[in-house]
Amino acid sequence: MTEIVKTIELLEKLISFPTISSESNRDCIDWIGDYLKSHGARCEITSEAEGKANIFATLGPDTSGGIILSGHTDVVPVSGQNWSSDPFKMKRENDAFYGRGTCDMKGFIAAALAMVPKYSSIELKRPLHFAFTYDEEVGCLGARVLVNQLIASGLKPSACIVGEPTSMRIIEGHKGMCEYTTEFKGLEGHSSQPELCVNALEYAHRFINKLMEVRKELPGMAPDGSRFNPPYSTSSICACHSGTTHNVIPSQAEVEWEMRVVQRSDREWLRDQMGRYVDDILRPEMKKISPSADIRETVCIETEGLEPDPDSEAVKIVQELTGGNSTEVVAFGTEAGLFSRAGISSVLCGPGSIEQAHKPDEFVTESQLISCLKMLDRLSNELI
Repeated sequence: MTEIVKTIELLEKLISFPTISSESNRDCIDWIGDYLKSHGARCEITSEAEGKANIFATLGPDTSGGIILSGHTDVVPVSGQNWSSDPFKMKRENDAFYGRGTCDMKGFIAAALAMVPKYSSIELKRPLHFAFTYDEEVGCLGARVLVNQLIASGLKPSACIVGEPTSMRIIEGHKGMCEYTTEFKGLEGHSSQPELCVNALEYAHRFINKLMEVRKELPGMAPDGSRFNPPYSTSSICACHSGTTHNVIPSQAEVEWEMRVVQRSDREWLRDQMGRYVDDILRPEMKKISPSADIRETVCIETEGLEPDPDSEAVKIVQELTGGNSTEVVAFGTEAGLFSRAGISSVLCGPGSIEQAHKPDEFVTESQLISCLKMLDRLSNELI
């Protein structure tokens, strides 16, 4: 298969772009755009963040009902990791290709791009779209922009294959990930006069205790037959920052907490419970002593989950392409949930193992890339 040679060449180029989420991915996107345009693709490069860009490209007719191949171009940082070679210079050892992003998830992008010459050489009756985004690793920020623009355009693709590293297993569902920071502003004072102060730390702990109480209800809300592990949504308190010394009542406190959500309704229920506790009890008590006291919540990340759909067109397509019958669910979040919420049937299937993602000496194997190329090669039958 000549496409594997092209895939390796393209992967080496993609790895050379240090597209860490904190840095620009624009050079990488511009290079992908030039490549796609050279094969006749219609490309739209957009951004709502300085130095960042998405690309949405199309081969075939300008109609709805197409299939999207989706991937993120950003990678996680390498600082503090003990790499045995330059992470942005791809290295091959036996069957494996090493470099930051080889597995997560430039291997899939390279394979998709390697198939473009074949796709462009045939008359497609169904559109094929390429959606490559920025800042997936820090909250799917680019995909949010791209999906909103797609909805506004009126174009309605019917299926999306997100090539996250699944070892080419078919993944039909994943939990949503939500991260919040709740800040408490009290009134500082001497610890000998606590009745004149608003102890932000104590209110933060009351918030934590309430969250621990409320989350006990989540196991009973698990959908019937849920295959997630655990099968229900969870919530964790991850950090609490406050205080300066023994004899000062703290005026500031901050609680960092998160959720792993099986179904969107669980997130809405828990936030409603906590919101009412803050509005009806904590905040009024604080303001009785100090009118300027307050509680403020910041939504850091709300990544949509991908809820399994027994009638998923995307799952059926990938099952036909790979010959696989079984499907699985995973705990990590992806952009698939955003496409799904927009009414686009979505599935995960891509080369590489999540066990290698984000680690030093990240790698993808040639055999995995070949399996991906076989899937993408058969995809042409869905388009003609």
